Amino acid sequence: MKVLIIEDDVFFQKFYKTQLEERGYQTDYAVNGKEGLEKVKTYKPDVILLDIIMPVMDGFQLLEELKKNGNIQKFKVLVFSTLGQEKDVKRALELGAKDYVNKSFFDLNVLLTKIQQVVNK
Repeated sequence: MKVLIIEDDVFFQKFYKTQLEERGYQTDYAVNGKEGLEKVKTYKPDVILLDIIMPVMDGFQLLEELKKNGNIQKFKVLVFSTLGQEKDVKRALELGAKDYVNKSFFDLNVLLTKIQQVVNK
């Protein structure tokens, strides 16, 4: 399974990439939404692990672009962000994300379970 990690924090990029690859996932990453949008086209991930707060283009803007271009249905987006207020979760889901995990309360097993749930939706 291919996972595209769209995350601007270098520590989290490496951590997610290592943890997922140790469990048999293929991974790539982008450092902001704009780069992520380009990689979505070429990498064709099964799941996009998307941060919200990023420079250049944030996660909400990326979701809006995917939705505007009619591509949101092609991708299974799991938002993984420190933004955990109900309005942020609701906005991400309305824009087409399949689920939302608050990385402030990080638990790798929860993340792995959510990835599987998103793939199976």
